[in-house]
Amino acid sequence: MTLRSILVAAAVLAAPAAGAQTAQPVVLELFTSQGCSSCPPADLAVAGAADRADVIALSFNVTYWNHLGWKDTFSRPEFTARQVAYAKALGHDAPFTPEVVAGGRTDAVANTPAKVDALIARGRTQATTMVTASGGKVTVAAGVAPRRGADVWLVRYDPRVIQVPVKAGENGGKTLPQRNVVRSLTRMGGWRGQAATFAAPAADPSLRSVVLVQASDGGPILAAARL
Repeated sequence: MTLRSILVAAAVLAAPAAGAQTAQPVVLELFTSQGCSSCPPADLAVAGAADRADVIALSFNVTYWNHLGWKDTFSRPEFTARQVAYAKALGHDAPFTPEVVAGGRTDAVANTPAKVDALIARGRTQATTMVTASGGKVTVAAGVAPRRGADVWLVRYDPRVIQVPVKAGENGGKTLPQRNVVRSLTRMGGWRGQAATFAAPAADPSLRSVVLVQASDGGPILAAARL
């Protein structure tokens, strides 16, 4: 056997087979509110996992506590709608805070580092779909799609620790540190198993971007990638 044939054989053995599963980061979604007195411990616990390479931590601020005397400065209706979809999919009667969802598959009131670690372990899964980005475009490779299809989401978030002075409500008088605060959530399109490419608009340079391929109606996250 020649050296060239040995190298070719090694490359073939190392290459993933079609449909092979690959590890992906666990997407950790915190649903929180500046007007929720129970939320700051969860904010800190999830922020503690934000630097892990195997985790994509995102903080979604919801709107439904805005009537308690303080309007959350980062809350958006589409973030609340996302949590409502999870509530239905995960068997809850209504959304609540703080809630942390891992991989779109499981959730908990993860308000300590130990609880966050346990949730990450439960949410870990393998990806059978690949998502990549290049030249302002996002490509989802061909794969096995759920029966009802999947959505492709573009999430943009601020990676900094933002100190938020809260002047009223349950956390009135406190300054709350928030990290990886989601600033926009955009549905790029649908995916039904065929390879598909989507245009990714330019982002504010201070923000970071993530693409999620997710079963429709708050289902499991099938693939995730940092851009």
